[in-house]
Amino acid sequence: VHNPNLTYGNMTDQEGNVYKTIVIGTQEWMAENLKTSTYRNGDPIATNLSDTDWLNTQIGAWVFYNNDSQYECPYGKLYNWYAVSDPRHVCPTGWHEPTVGEWTILTEYLGGEAVAGGKMKTIGVDYWLSPNTSALNQSGFSGLPGGLRNGNGAIYNIGVTGNWWSSTLLEPGSAWVNYMYYQDGNTSNGTTSSQAGFSVRCLKD
Repeated sequence: VHNPNLTYGNMTDQEGNVYKTIVIGTQEWMAENLKTSTYRNGDPIATNLSDTDWLNTQIGAWVFYNNDSQYECPYGKLYNWYAVSDPRHVCPTGWHEPTVGEWTILTEYLGGEAVAGGKMKTIGVDYWLSPNTSALNQSGFSGLPGGLRNGNGAIYNIGVTGNWWSSTLLEPGSAWVNYMYYQDGNTSNGTTSSQAGFSVRCLKD
């Protein structure tokens, strides 16, 4: 899933999971989706929430796509925004949950929203649905379409969309997300319910 023509670093999270990292412009990003089930201090992040509990919780929580651990490699876990914004941090020491502004820096460095997605998506149709338009992964970000769990608990869109949280709140109950799609080379920021479950990438401090 990574670009063999680029040089990757690596980092280790608080559970000992090891990830590739990639320098893109002035930033160093994780080149894989977060998998941790604990916060930085070792406290567990809540999981196994029913749809009703997922809808109503205001504490951090995670889920496997379709509640099936086989999806963790390569897609990581899906986290609600309350996990991303928890002061205990899902990202390990030396790393942080990116703001919407930091996502915008990345997008602009890669040429703007209309083309940055293609430069960030993994190549081919092993993970993305066909045609995975414009996917060349020149940046090495190696974005994967991990799908989502919506605010009502429904899980869908694996292969269709990659969705990554920012730490930035728009207003109570709504936060900023970065999206990519299988059918074009765009990437864009949008806002959605803080109850939703999305992928997470950490950014080096």
